[in-house]
This record gives sequence, structure tokens and C-alpha cells, in this order.
Amino acid sequence: MNLMTPQWPAPSRVRACSTQRQGGISTSPWDALNLGGHVGDNPDAVARNRQLLLEEAGLPAMPQWLDQVHGTEVVRLTAGGSTPLRADACITDQPGVVCAIMTADCLPVLFCSQDGTEVAAAHAGWRGLCAGVLENTLAQFRSPPDQIHAWLGPAIGPDAFEVGAEVRQAFMAQDHRAVQAFRPSGDRFYADIGLLAQMRLQAAGVNSVSASSRCTFTQRDDFFSFRRDGITGRMATLIWLL
Repeated sequence: MNLMTPQWPAPSRVRACSTQRQGGISTSPWDALNLGGHVGDNPDAVARNRQLLLEEAGLPAMPQWLDQVHGTEVVRLTAGGSTPLRADACITDQPGVVCAIMTADCLPVLFCSQDGTEVAAAHAGWRGLCAGVLENTLAQFRSPPDQIHAWLGPAIGPDAFEVGAEVRQAFMAQDHRAVQAFRPSGDRFYADIGLLAQMRLQAAGVNSVSASSRCTFTQRDDFFSFRRDGITGRMATLIWLL
């Protein structure tokens, strides 16, 4: 199992990782480490993959998986929770509680406070990003934004994420500087979702933003990509406190 570890200035009691597609037991087209139970894969295979993740990543508990809907809802996780919660971000201040986001092109964003007392994870597709999922997540922290670190995980890259003019207009209507994140392609545009997220985080007061810069669409051997394959698995990006 190949796990990515964020390169960011997180406190020592913060642990985080992001999965790739290798190391599980799912068969094509979900091969191999599919962690999504909503994509048509064999439920037994998904359950086994999640158990493998628990063991190989050294997680203190099974992640509290969310029912993600491309929205802006943020839930606070506590020990012992297990029922899927309908939300696109989660936060906790309790050691041993694992926040997790599933993606297959959308941007996973991790957060931690500089004092190491709170961590969070957000699912930022363009709809949720534009609607304010990152800002809503920051609002749940006790620490102010300038005392929070953020890490942008692997997502569809700026040379692969083609969108319509309405997407560009939706972001520009909120901040004209968003024009920097769109490159013309005929009557459509290539969007840099990582840059859009970074701009929004900085506008919200977050000064510490790190990024993986890995592209899920082009790096087929390493990542699932919904836009590339349609029927496919899901990676997970996770964070917890010791």
C-alpha cells in the first residue's frame, strides 16, 4: 500500500496520509484499494480494503466516513461515532478520532491548528469550493485562520480539468482574481482547482498552505479518476490527533 504523507509544518501530534490506488483487493474497474462503498464495488472488498487501510496506516480507529454530496456542511466528530454523516467536511479535537474524505478528482484539503488541538478534512469539488466549504470548515476552528495550516492533496490537475464558462463566472463573481486560475480552451476553460483553493484560503486569512501537486487524471497507475474512467474507485485523505 502506497501512502502519501503531507509535507507541511504540522505539530508532532498530528498524523495524516492520503491513499493511492495500489494495495487493495478490489478488481477492475475499482482496482485495487477502493475505499468507496457507493461506487458499485463488492461491499466485502470495500470492507477488506478499509481494514487493510486501518492496519497499514496505523490508524487509531476506523475513519468516520461521510456521505459526501458536494455541499458545504461541516460535522464535528467524536469518539464512538460510526453512522455515515451527510457532510463534505469534518473536524475533531479528540485524539484517536479519524477524519476522512474520499475523492477521485475532487480536491481533498486537510487542516490543523498550530497548537495541535484540532484537525479537519474537507472535500472540495468545484461546487463545494465555490459555495464555501473551506470557509465553513475554518469557521469551526477555535483558532483564528492565521494560526491554521492547510494541505491540498492530490486532485485533477490544471491541464486536465476542463470546465464550462459558467464555472469560471461563478468563481469570478465572488473574486475577480479567480481569472488567474482559468486558461481558455476554445469556448471552455482549463481550471486550476488547487490555485482556486489556495486563493480562497489566503483570502480567509490562512497563511500556511502546502500542496501535493499530484494529478489524479494523468497519473493513472497511482490514482482513481472519475473524469477519466467514469466507473472507478475512491482514494481517502485522512487526519487525526495522537
